[in-house]
Amino acid sequence: MINKNIKIVVIVVLLATAIWQFTENNIGNGIFLLLLMLIIVLIYFKNEMLIMTLFKFRKQDMEGAKKILDKINPDTALIKNQQGYYYYLSGIIDAQNNLNQAEKHFRKAIDLGLNQKEDLAVAKLQLAGISMSKNRPAEAQKLMAEAKQHDTKGMLKEQIGMMEAQMKQVKGQKVPMWYNHSKKRGF
Repeated sequence: MINKNIKIVVIVVLLATAIWQFTENNIGNGIFLLLLMLIIVLIYFKNEMLIMTLFKFRKQDMEGAKKILDKINPDTALIKNQQGYYYYLSGIIDAQNNLNQAEKHFRKAIDLGLNQKEDLAVAKLQLAGISMSKNRPAEAQKLMAEAKQHDTKGMLKEQIGMMEAQMKQVKGQKVPMWYNHSKKRGF
């Protein structure tokens, strides 16, 4: 994992060297250095570790994705937008095991910002599900409404509908606090 500041220094050095090569009439060397610089610029804006994590997600290899994310230090290696996706991916992984940690990661991802509206909608929908499981229906309703607004392509329409149906079902089942579900009561 290369620090983001080191990447910038390498880009500047490669650009200066390419310009020097052009002035010395070494056009081939200058073009090669510019291409190398463009690759590093691409890696600066699209972090290589996050790309590998996305490939692991595609293969449904959550353990491998978690290992790769654990190698990343988001404060030193990632720019602000990439940090949002780091916490977004961490939240998705943590949602399977630790809802408290997943909630923190999703909130931080939303605060840092996500490029695509669909990713923002997924993060808010996940937060709505976590809020529902923690018995905070007002917050869950608000987050679901925000997720609906961000879901411009209708990709999450089915999931939002299922979650709304679950919320209506939960609202209809008012169980007294003294009622113990674990014991069967009979005469």
